[in-house]
Amino acid sequence: MDKARDMSQGSSINFPELLSRVDNDRELLLDLFAIFKDDFPRHLQSLQDAVSREDMKQIATISHTLKGMLSNLSVTRAAKGAAQLENLAHSGENISVRKTLAAFEIEVRGLLPEMEAYTTEVWR
Repeated sequence: MDKARDMSQGSSINFPELLSRVDNDRELLLDLFAIFKDDFPRHLQSLQDAVSREDMKQIATISHTLKGMLSNLSVTRAAKGAAQLENLAHSGENISVRKTLAAFEIEVRGLLPEMEAYTTEVWR
């Protein structure tokens, strides 16, 4: 799909890879996006709360969950950021966790609108 390739340039989501993962099943992809759009903000808020409480165990757990969610949707850079948060939490590096969270928040800032734009494109 040329539009998927075009959307991947400069985007957070590797659309060609993601479409391949779901065998080009656009309905399944839209369902996955809907689930992600419901779950992701809650997990991000929980992560932010855990960082503010300096709860390293919770940070590691939530980061691990986010890493899996993002990896499954071919959001590679953000998944790497979540993995980095998980590793820092396991090592107890609180100052680094705060800085890495800030970078992660920047990375995922446009993710939901990007999914929404793709969802609109699929239905055209």
